[in-house]
Amino acid sequence: MADRSYHHGDLRAVLLDGAERTLADRGTAAISLRELAREAGVSHAAPGRHFKDKQALLDALALSGFERLRAALERCGPEGADTETRLLSLARAYVGFALSHGALLDLMYARKHESAMSARLATAVSDILDLTLAPIVQGQADGEIIEGDPFTIAYTVVSTLHGLATLSTDDTVERVDEVLHEVVRTLLHGLTPR
Repeated sequence: MADRSYHHGDLRAVLLDGAERTLADRGTAAISLRELAREAGVSHAAPGRHFKDKQALLDALALSGFERLRAALERCGPEGADTETRLLSLARAYVGFALSHGALLDLMYARKHESAMSARLATAVSDILDLTLAPIVQGQADGEIIEGDPFTIAYTVVSTLHGLATLSTDDTVERVDEVLHEVVRTLLHGLTPR
């Protein structure tokens, strides 16, 4: 069979889209480069020009997910807003992405723990932490967040949001949004009575 990737414009993008659909519908184990090539209408060898094996495809898919999550988080920061508003905006973006792309988010965090994680993937993971860290550092500078290691606080925020998204997989973004106000308020003000 002749390689017909030119008909697709960007075979790499077609393969990633197909892999993400398969991931969402049937899980990681169902992803096959040969099957993706068949669906794309190209020879079974054609994906090898873009991904040396399934692991390379999964790494690229995880990287794409982190880049898309980063873009969503970058769009969410209202300038000049108070800390609670900035954190709520960040929470909405993170949880919205997680609910819309649950299987992809699971893959992203699973690939992040691989010993052979690429430098690009490590940078993408670091970018997510940096975007979470920014409102924490600003909130500390504004006196709206307690002193302390901003990384620890950022990990707490991300862990809470990730946990909320994981526990809310059957809910819609709108229903979860109702809870986000209280979650962010609890993060900011703690659990002890004042």
